[in-house]
Amino acid sequence: MMANTVKLIADRLRKIEVKSPSHLIIEQIRGLVAEGVLKPGQKLPSERIMSERFAVSRGIVREALRRLEFYGVLKTLPQSGTVLENIGAPTLAVLIDNVLEIPGNDFATLAEARLVIEAHTARLAAAHASDAQIAEIRRVHARFSGVAGDNRKALEENMLFHLRIAGASGNAVLRSFVSQIEPEIMKFSIQLDAYRDNRMPDIIAEHEAVVEAIERRDPEGAAAAMARHLENARTHDAALVAEDEDDFVPRPDAAPGRRKRKPTRRRTQ
Repeated sequence: MMANTVKLIADRLRKIEVKSPSHLIIEQIRGLVAEGVLKPGQKLPSERIMSERFAVSRGIVREALRRLEFYGVLKTLPQSGTVLENIGAPTLAVLIDNVLEIPGNDFATLAEARLVIEAHTARLAAAHASDAQIAEIRRVHARFSGVAGDNRKALEENMLFHLRIAGASGNAVLRSFVSQIEPEIMKFSIQLDAYRDNRMPDIIAEHEAVVEAIERRDPEGAAAAMARHLENARTHDAALVAEDEDDFVPRPDAAPGRRKRKPTRRRTQ
């Protein structure tokens, strides 16, 4: 009887969501809209004033504003600064709610969206990229291959590789989506140390297949090569996540999201 009661209680417990500072800023802006303090079309305080009031860095304020602008809540006007979109307050509140409900650092969701979107940007790049854009994609790939021994630099070049392909697609909306997804993927990859187990030769070969398809102007070949690359990345990183669930223990004095490796296991770097 006691065991059943304990299980019933345990089953009702829910995961605690640790909110980021930018998420909390967005919540405050949503509250101001709901209360009618911040009205459609009104200008927001400067980044400096907001960073002082929120007691956070300007970078965190900028991240929150960037997310709200991307999802159509804010817009930046030349000589005027950042203003709330001039649409009804109820609609704005729903838009902000949608932003708040987007899962942060959810690798599975990001990886799924990335595969669908970037396979298509590769298809469009093969069809529409200029010779100069294709040459730049090739150069970025070469730089990525050249820094394979430095995981941080490789991650930066990897992100640039995907951004250059999106830029060559000719579709500004898709380019914006990729510009939102790739930095999140990079942050997750840094935290996970995604290149730690000698997958780099496979990544280089997968990138090469994408570049070659774009160079020969083969849209379907480029889409298929990108889809294979991103599916392999998703499978590989998901396995690392599962492995880390067993291999890491919480560190009481660490910031949210930081973990300490158990000393009993060793990895191949």
